[in-house]
Amino acid sequence: MKTIMILGTGAQGSTVAKLMDKEPGVGEIICADYDERAVAELVKGLKKGRGKKVDASDMKNIAAAAKGADIIVNALPLKFGKKVLDAALEAGTDYQDFAAAETPELHENWVDGIKILYDEYGKRFAAINRTAVIGTGSAPGLICVAARDAMRRLDSCDTIYNIVYEGVEAKRFLPFWWSPVSALIDMSGQSYAFENGRIVRKDPFSEPIYRKYDYLDEEVKFVEHEHDEPVHMGLNSEKFFKGAKNIYFKYAGSGIRFAEPLYRAGLLSRKTEMVNGREVVPFDVVLAHIPPAPKYHDEIKGIIDEGLISDTGCMAVEAYGEKDGRKIRVETHVFAPGLEESFRRAGLTAEMYLTGQGGALFTKMFVNDMFTQRGLISSDMLTYEQVDYYFRQAEDLGITLETKTAKL
Repeated sequence: MKTIMILGTGAQGSTVAKLMDKEPGVGEIICADYDERAVAELVKGLKKGRGKKVDASDMKNIAAAAKGADIIVNALPLKFGKKVLDAALEAGTDYQDFAAAETPELHENWVDGIKILYDEYGKRFAAINRTAVIGTGSAPGLICVAARDAMRRLDSCDTIYNIVYEGVEAKRFLPFWWSPVSALIDMSGQSYAFENGRIVRKDPFSEPIYRKYDYLDEEVKFVEHEHDEPVHMGLNSEKFFKGAKNIYFKYAGSGIRFAEPLYRAGLLSRKTEMVNGREVVPFDVVLAHIPPAPKYHDEIKGIIDEGLISDTGCMAVEAYGEKDGRKIRVETHVFAPGLEESFRRAGLTAEMYLTGQGGALFTKMFVNDMFTQRGLISSDMLTYEQVDYYFRQAEDLGITLETKTAKL
Protein backbone atom coordinates (compact mmCIF):
# COMPACT_ATOMS: atom_id res chain seq x y z
CA MET A 1 0.00 0.00 0.00
CA LYS A 2 1.41 3.38 -1.02
CA THR A 3 1.49 6.59 0.97
CA ILE A 4 1.14 9.72 -1.15
CA MET A 5 1.94 13.25 -0.02
CA ILE A 6 0.11 15.83 -2.10
CA LEU A 7 1.71 19.24 -1.64
CA GLY A 8 -0.78 21.95 -2.56
CA THR A 9 -4.53 21.61 -1.96
CA GLY A 10 -5.83 23.74 -4.81
CA ALA A 11 -7.77 22.42 -7.78
CA GLN A 12 -5.04 20.13 -9.11
CA GLY A 13 -3.91 18.71 -5.79
CA SER A 14 -7.50 18.18 -4.63
CA THR A 15 -8.39 16.34 -7.84
CA VAL A 16 -5.46 13.94 -7.42
CA ALA A 17 -6.37 13.38 -3.76
CA LYS A 18 -9.99 12.53 -4.53
CA LEU A 19 -9.10 10.08 -7.29
CA MET A 20 -6.32 8.42 -5.28
CA ASP A 21 -8.75 8.04 -2.37
CA LYS A 22 -10.53 5.45 -4.55
CA GLU A 23 -7.35 3.56 -5.48
CA PRO A 24 -7.01 0.17 -3.74
CA GLY A 25 -3.22 0.44 -3.83
CA VAL A 26 -3.21 3.66 -1.77
CA GLY A 27 -3.13 3.33 2.01
CA GLU A 28 -2.78 6.97 3.06
CA ILE A 29 -2.92 10.42 1.49
CA ILE A 30 -1.07 13.22 3.27
CA CYS A 31 -2.67 16.51 2.21
CA ALA A 32 -0.13 19.25 2.84
CA ASP A 33 -0.38 23.00 2.49
CA TYR A 34 0.33 26.18 4.43
CA ASP A 35 -3.41 26.96 4.33
CA GLU A 36 -4.78 24.84 7.19
CA ARG A 37 -8.39 25.63 6.30
CA ALA A 38 -7.93 24.35 2.75
CA VAL A 39 -6.27 21.22 4.10
CA ALA A 40 -9.13 20.59 6.52
CA GLU A 41 -11.76 21.09 3.81
CA LEU A 42 -10.05 18.55 1.57
CA VAL A 43 -9.35 15.94 4.24
CA LYS A 44 -12.90 15.84 5.58
CA GLY A 45 -14.07 14.48 2.23
CA LEU A 46 -11.45 11.71 2.06
CA LYS A 47 -11.43 8.26 3.63
CA LYS A 48 -7.65 7.91 3.52
CA GLY A 49 -6.59 11.52 4.03
CA ARG A 50 -4.83 13.28 6.85
CA GLY A 51 -3.68 16.86 6.90
CA LYS A 52 -0.38 18.57 7.59
CA LYS A 53 0.60 22.22 7.62
CA VAL A 54 3.75 22.62 5.53
CA ASP A 55 5.85 25.66 4.76
CA ALA A 56 6.91 25.03 1.15
CA SER A 57 9.56 27.75 1.35
CA ASP A 58 11.47 25.49 3.78
CA MET A 59 12.94 22.38 2.15
CA LYS A 60 13.58 20.67 5.50
CA ASN A 61 9.97 21.26 6.53
CA ILE A 62 8.73 19.57 3.35
CA ALA A 63 11.10 16.63 3.78
CA ALA A 64 10.04 16.12 7.40
CA ALA A 65 6.36 16.13 6.41
CA ALA A 66 7.09 13.56 3.70
CA LYS A 67 8.70 11.07 6.10
CA GLY A 68 7.25 7.65 5.35
CA ALA A 69 5.71 8.71 2.03
CA ASP A 70 6.38 6.83 -1.19
CA ILE A 71 5.80 9.82 -3.50
CA ILE A 72 5.47 13.59 -3.31
CA VAL A 73 3.00 15.08 -5.81
CA ASN A 74 3.89 18.74 -6.28
CA ALA A 75 0.80 20.83 -7.08
CA LEU A 76 2.30 24.13 -5.93
CA PRO A 77 3.29 27.18 -8.02
CA LEU A 78 6.49 26.92 -10.06
CA LYS A 79 8.57 28.97 -7.64
CA PHE A 80 8.53 26.15 -5.08
CA GLY A 81 9.67 23.49 -7.54
CA LYS A 82 13.36 23.25 -6.67
CA LYS A 83 12.70 23.10 -2.93
CA VAL A 84 10.16 20.31 -3.38
CA LEU A 85 12.55 18.42 -5.67
CA ASP A 86 15.31 18.70 -3.08
CA ALA A 87 12.89 17.63 -0.35
CA ALA A 88 11.95 14.51 -2.30
CA LEU A 89 15.64 13.59 -2.55
CA GLU A 90 16.10 14.32 1.15
CA ALA A 91 13.09 12.17 2.07
CA GLY A 92 13.97 9.44 -0.43
CA THR A 93 10.63 9.52 -2.28
CA ASP A 94 9.47 9.44 -5.86
CA TYR A 95 8.40 12.81 -7.26
CA GLN A 96 5.71 14.12 -9.58
CA ASP A 97 5.31 17.72 -10.75
CA PHE A 98 2.47 19.14 -12.83
CA ALA A 99 4.97 21.48 -14.50
CA ALA A 100 8.72 21.84 -13.94
CA ALA A 101 10.68 23.87 -11.44
CA GLU A 102 11.49 27.47 -12.17
CA THR A 103 15.18 27.38 -12.83
CA PRO A 104 16.86 30.66 -11.74
CA GLU A 105 18.45 28.79 -8.84
CA LEU A 106 19.75 26.23 -11.33
CA HIS A 107 20.60 28.47 -14.30
CA GLU A 108 19.56 31.91 -15.53
CA ASN A 109 18.56 30.35 -18.86
CA TRP A 110 15.38 28.26 -18.54
CA VAL A 111 16.39 25.73 -21.21
CA ASP A 112 19.75 25.13 -19.54
CA GLY A 113 17.87 24.75 -16.26
CA ILE A 114 15.75 21.97 -17.80
CA LYS A 115 18.94 20.26 -18.98
CA ILE A 116 20.21 20.39 -15.38
CA LEU A 117 16.99 18.76 -14.21
CA TYR A 118 17.42 15.93 -16.72
CA ASP A 119 21.12 15.46 -16.03
CA GLU A 120 22.08 16.37 -12.47
CA TYR A 121 18.73 15.70 -10.82
CA GLY A 122 18.28 12.64 -12.98
CA LYS A 123 21.52 11.19 -11.59
CA ARG A 124 20.55 12.08 -8.02
CA PHE A 125 17.16 10.36 -8.24
CA ALA A 126 18.72 7.35 -9.95
CA ALA A 127 21.30 7.13 -7.18
CA ILE A 128 18.54 6.59 -4.60
CA ASN A 129 16.63 4.24 -6.97
CA ARG A 130 13.74 6.68 -7.32
CA THR A 131 11.80 8.25 -10.20
CA ALA A 132 10.86 11.89 -10.79
CA VAL A 133 8.40 12.86 -13.54
CA ILE A 134 7.83 16.48 -14.57
CA GLY A 135 5.22 18.09 -16.82
CA THR A 136 2.31 15.85 -15.82
CA GLY A 137 -0.79 18.00 -16.29
CA SER A 138 -2.71 18.34 -19.53
CA ALA A 139 -0.21 20.41 -21.55
CA PRO A 140 2.51 19.50 -20.88
CA GLY A 141 1.42 16.03 -19.83
CA LEU A 142 -1.53 14.48 -21.60
CA ILE A 143 -0.59 16.04 -24.95
CA CYS A 144 2.97 14.70 -24.61
CA VAL A 145 1.69 11.16 -24.08
CA ALA A 146 -0.46 11.59 -27.20
CA ALA A 147 2.62 12.71 -29.14
CA ARG A 148 4.52 9.63 -27.98
CA ASP A 149 1.64 7.44 -29.12
CA ALA A 150 1.83 8.96 -32.61
CA MET A 151 5.48 7.98 -32.95
CA ARG A 152 4.72 4.25 -33.16
CA ARG A 153 3.12 4.90 -36.56
CA LEU A 154 6.28 6.45 -38.07
CA ASP A 155 9.70 5.16 -39.07
CA SER A 156 11.10 8.69 -39.01
CA CYS A 157 9.65 12.08 -38.09
CA ASP A 158 10.35 15.54 -39.45
CA THR A 159 7.81 17.93 -37.86
CA ILE A 160 5.42 17.85 -34.89
CA TYR A 161 2.70 20.38 -34.11
CA ASN A 162 1.20 20.38 -30.61
CA ILE A 163 -2.15 22.13 -31.07
CA VAL A 164 -4.50 23.38 -28.34
CA TYR A 165 -7.74 25.36 -28.64
CA GLU A 166 -9.43 26.68 -25.49
CA GLY A 167 -12.95 27.05 -26.84
CA VAL A 168 -14.99 27.32 -23.63
CA GLU A 169 -16.42 30.84 -23.40
CA ALA A 170 -18.85 32.16 -20.78
CA LYS A 171 -21.32 34.97 -21.16
CA ARG A 172 -19.69 36.83 -18.29
CA PHE A 173 -16.28 38.44 -18.67
CA LEU A 174 -13.89 35.56 -18.00
CA PRO A 175 -10.96 35.49 -20.42
CA PHE A 176 -9.00 32.77 -18.58
CA TRP A 177 -10.06 29.52 -16.89
CA TRP A 178 -6.71 29.19 -15.11
CA SER A 179 -4.40 31.57 -13.25
CA PRO A 180 -4.68 35.01 -14.94
CA VAL A 181 -1.16 35.98 -13.91
CA SER A 182 0.30 32.78 -15.38
CA ALA A 183 -1.81 33.23 -18.50
CA LEU A 184 -0.67 36.81 -19.10
CA ILE A 185 2.98 35.96 -18.47
CA ASP A 186 2.78 33.18 -21.06
CA MET A 187 0.86 35.42 -23.46
CA SER A 188 3.51 38.13 -23.31
CA GLY A 189 6.60 35.91 -23.46
CA GLN A 190 8.47 34.71 -26.51
CA SER A 191 7.56 31.16 -27.42
CA TYR A 192 9.95 28.24 -27.63
CA ALA A 193 10.20 26.19 -30.81
CA PHE A 194 12.49 23.38 -31.88
CA GLU A 195 13.46 24.30 -35.43
CA ASN A 196 16.06 22.73 -37.69
CA GLY A 197 17.28 20.71 -34.75
CA ARG A 198 17.77 23.53 -32.26
CA ILE A 199 15.71 25.44 -29.71
CA VAL A 200 14.80 28.96 -30.85
CA ARG A 201 12.60 31.80 -29.62
CA LYS A 202 9.70 33.33 -31.54
CA ASP A 203 7.43 36.33 -31.04
CA PRO A 204 4.11 35.59 -29.32
CA PHE A 205 1.04 35.41 -31.60
CA SER A 206 3.30 34.92 -34.63
CA GLU A 207 3.49 32.35 -37.45
CA PRO A 208 -0.18 31.31 -37.55
CA ILE A 209 -1.48 28.03 -38.89
CA TYR A 210 -5.15 27.39 -39.73
CA ARG A 211 -7.10 24.22 -39.04
CA LYS A 212 -10.70 23.10 -39.59
CA TYR A 213 -11.16 19.79 -37.84
CA ASP A 214 -14.42 17.88 -38.23
CA TYR A 215 -15.60 18.65 -34.70
CA LEU A 216 -14.88 22.41 -34.86
CA ASP A 217 -17.58 24.74 -36.15
CA GLU A 218 -15.16 26.95 -38.04
CA GLU A 219 -11.59 27.28 -39.21
CA VAL A 220 -9.37 28.26 -36.28
CA LYS A 221 -6.19 30.34 -36.32
CA PHE A 222 -3.45 28.89 -34.07
CA VAL A 223 -0.39 30.96 -33.13
CA GLU A 224 2.94 30.70 -31.36
CA HIS A 225 2.66 30.60 -27.57
CA GLU A 226 5.17 30.10 -24.78
CA HIS A 227 4.95 26.48 -23.62
CA ASP A 228 7.20 23.65 -22.46
CA GLU A 229 6.52 20.95 -25.07
CA PRO A 230 8.96 22.05 -27.83
CA VAL A 231 11.77 22.21 -25.27
CA HIS A 232 11.17 18.82 -23.63
CA MET A 233 10.37 17.06 -26.90
CA GLY A 234 13.20 18.80 -28.74
CA LEU A 235 15.78 17.76 -26.17
CA ASN A 236 14.41 14.21 -26.37
CA SER A 237 13.89 14.14 -30.14
CA GLU A 238 16.46 11.54 -31.13
CA LYS A 239 15.42 8.92 -28.60
CA PHE A 240 11.68 9.47 -28.30
CA PHE A 241 10.48 11.35 -31.41
CA LYS A 242 12.10 9.55 -34.32
CA GLY A 243 14.65 12.33 -34.90
CA ALA A 244 12.12 15.14 -35.41
CA LYS A 245 13.83 18.40 -36.44
CA ASN A 246 10.88 20.77 -35.99
CA ILE A 247 8.52 20.84 -32.99
CA TYR A 248 6.01 23.60 -32.28
CA PHE A 249 3.26 24.53 -29.83
CA LYS A 250 0.31 26.33 -31.42
CA TYR A 251 -2.50 27.86 -29.38
CA ALA A 252 -5.92 29.44 -29.94
CA GLY A 253 -9.06 30.44 -28.07
CA SER A 254 -10.75 33.23 -26.18
CA GLY A 255 -7.65 33.92 -24.08
CA ILE A 256 -5.58 34.51 -27.22
CA ARG A 257 -8.26 36.76 -28.71
CA PHE A 258 -8.32 38.78 -25.49
CA ALA A 259 -4.56 39.03 -24.96
CA GLU A 260 -3.23 39.69 -28.47
CA PRO A 261 -4.47 43.30 -28.84
CA LEU A 262 -3.26 44.05 -25.28
CA TYR A 263 0.18 42.76 -26.20
CA ARG A 264 0.31 44.77 -29.40
CA ALA A 265 -0.72 47.91 -27.49
CA GLY A 266 2.10 47.38 -24.99
CA LEU A 267 -0.32 46.71 -22.14
CA LEU A 268 1.34 43.44 -21.14
CA SER A 269 4.65 45.16 -20.48
CA ARG A 270 6.02 44.62 -16.97
CA LYS A 271 8.23 47.72 -17.14
CA THR A 272 7.33 50.84 -15.15
CA GLU A 273 6.02 53.73 -17.26
CA MET A 274 5.04 57.32 -16.56
CA VAL A 275 1.40 58.04 -17.43
CA ASN A 276 0.02 61.49 -16.63
CA GLY A 277 2.75 62.01 -14.08
CA ARG A 278 2.21 58.66 -12.33
CA GLU A 279 4.30 55.52 -12.36
CA VAL A 280 2.36 52.50 -13.59
CA VAL A 281 3.13 48.96 -14.71
CA PRO A 282 0.74 48.18 -17.59
CA PHE A 283 0.75 44.44 -16.83
CA ASP A 284 -0.37 45.07 -13.24
CA VAL A 285 -3.17 47.40 -14.35
CA VAL A 286 -4.54 44.79 -16.77
CA LEU A 287 -4.20 41.99 -14.23
CA ALA A 288 -6.12 44.00 -11.62
CA HIS A 289 -9.15 44.04 -13.93
CA ILE A 290 -9.25 40.31 -14.73
CA PRO A 291 -11.38 38.06 -12.52
CA PRO A 292 -9.75 34.99 -10.99
CA ALA A 293 -10.44 31.60 -12.52
CA PRO A 294 -13.57 29.99 -11.05
CA LYS A 295 -12.88 27.07 -8.72
CA TYR A 296 -15.82 26.72 -6.31
CA HIS A 297 -18.84 24.52 -7.04
CA ASP A 298 -21.51 27.21 -6.74
CA GLU A 299 -19.41 29.67 -8.74
CA ILE A 300 -18.99 27.24 -11.64
CA LYS A 301 -22.67 26.31 -11.51
CA GLY A 302 -23.60 29.98 -11.70
CA ILE A 303 -21.52 30.45 -14.85
CA ILE A 304 -23.14 27.44 -16.49
CA ASP A 305 -26.63 28.54 -15.45
CA GLU A 306 -26.05 31.94 -17.06
CA GLY A 307 -25.41 30.12 -20.33
CA LEU A 308 -22.30 29.61 -22.41
CA ILE A 309 -21.29 31.17 -25.69
CA SER A 310 -19.36 28.01 -26.56
CA ASP A 311 -18.31 24.77 -24.88
CA THR A 312 -15.77 23.27 -27.21
CA GLY A 313 -12.05 22.77 -27.52
CA CYS A 314 -9.27 20.94 -29.26
CA MET A 315 -6.11 19.08 -28.31
CA ALA A 316 -4.32 17.58 -31.29
CA VAL A 317 -0.90 16.39 -32.36
CA GLU A 318 0.11 16.42 -36.02
CA ALA A 319 3.27 14.45 -36.78
CA TYR A 320 4.78 14.49 -40.27
CA GLY A 321 7.30 11.89 -41.35
CA GLU A 322 7.84 8.65 -43.25
CA LYS A 323 6.50 5.11 -42.95
CA ASP A 324 7.67 2.30 -45.23
CA GLY A 325 9.33 4.85 -47.52
CA ARG A 326 6.21 7.01 -47.94
CA LYS A 327 5.58 10.45 -46.50
CA ILE A 328 2.58 10.50 -44.16
CA ARG A 329 0.81 12.64 -41.57
CA VAL A 330 -0.25 11.10 -38.27
CA GLU A 331 -3.09 13.13 -36.79
CA THR A 332 -3.96 12.38 -33.16
CA HIS A 333 -6.88 14.00 -31.34
CA VAL A 334 -7.60 13.93 -27.62
CA PHE A 335 -11.29 14.07 -26.73
CA ALA A 336 -12.30 15.05 -23.20
CA PRO A 337 -15.32 16.44 -21.31
CA GLY A 338 -16.20 20.09 -21.90
CA LEU A 339 -17.29 22.45 -19.15
CA GLU A 340 -20.81 21.14 -18.63
CA GLU A 341 -19.78 17.48 -18.66
CA SER A 342 -16.75 18.14 -16.42
CA PHE A 343 -19.06 19.82 -13.93
CA ARG A 344 -21.52 16.92 -14.04
CA ARG A 345 -18.76 14.38 -13.54
CA ALA A 346 -16.66 16.10 -10.89
CA GLY A 347 -17.93 19.60 -10.10
CA LEU A 348 -14.93 21.08 -11.96
CA THR A 349 -14.28 23.34 -14.93
CA ALA A 350 -12.99 21.67 -18.09
CA GLU A 351 -9.55 23.20 -17.45
CA MET A 352 -9.43 21.85 -13.89
CA TYR A 353 -10.77 18.48 -15.00
CA LEU A 354 -8.29 17.88 -17.80
CA THR A 355 -5.25 19.10 -15.87
CA GLY A 356 -6.13 17.46 -12.56
CA GLN A 357 -7.37 14.16 -13.98
CA GLY A 358 -4.51 14.03 -16.47
CA GLY A 359 -2.11 14.50 -13.58
CA ALA A 360 -3.85 11.87 -11.45
CA LEU A 361 -3.23 9.29 -14.17
CA PHE A 362 0.52 9.75 -13.67
CA THR A 363 0.05 9.35 -9.91
CA LYS A 364 -1.88 6.13 -10.59
CA MET A 365 1.09 4.89 -12.62
CA PHE A 366 3.33 5.43 -9.58
CA VAL A 367 0.85 3.66 -7.31
CA ASN A 368 0.74 0.66 -9.63
CA ASP A 369 4.53 0.52 -10.16
CA MET A 370 4.33 1.34 -13.86
CA PHE A 371 7.50 3.46 -13.85
CA THR A 372 10.53 1.29 -14.57
CA GLN A 373 12.75 4.30 -15.29
CA ARG A 374 15.02 5.59 -12.55
CA GLY A 375 16.12 9.21 -12.53
CA LEU A 376 14.20 12.24 -13.80
CA ILE A 377 12.05 12.14 -16.93
CA SER A 378 9.37 14.32 -18.48
CA SER A 379 5.95 13.14 -19.62
CA ASP A 380 7.10 12.81 -23.24
CA MET A 381 9.57 10.04 -22.29
CA LEU A 382 7.13 7.21 -21.58
CA THR A 383 7.49 3.74 -23.07
CA TYR A 384 4.74 2.54 -25.40
CA GLU A 385 3.58 0.15 -22.65
CA GLN A 386 3.19 3.11 -20.32
CA VAL A 387 1.40 5.11 -23.02
CA ASP A 388 -1.09 2.28 -23.49
CA TYR A 389 -1.68 2.00 -19.74
CA TYR A 390 -2.20 5.75 -19.45
CA PHE A 391 -4.88 5.90 -22.13
CA ARG A 392 -6.63 2.72 -20.92
CA GLN A 393 -7.07 4.37 -17.53
CA ALA A 394 -8.01 7.71 -19.14
CA GLU A 395 -11.05 6.13 -20.82
CA ASP A 396 -12.71 5.73 -17.42
CA LEU A 397 -12.48 9.52 -17.06
CA GLY A 398 -14.00 10.22 -20.47
CA ILE A 399 -10.60 11.06 -22.02
CA THR A 400 -10.06 9.21 -25.29
CA LEU A 401 -7.63 9.18 -28.20
CA GLU A 402 -8.40 9.05 -31.91
CA THR A 403 -5.64 8.69 -34.48
CA LYS A 404 -5.68 8.63 -38.26
CA THR A 405 -2.94 8.62 -40.88
CA ALA A 406 -2.89 10.13 -44.35
CA LYS A 407 -0.43 9.87 -47.22
CA LEU A 408 1.12 13.13 -48.35
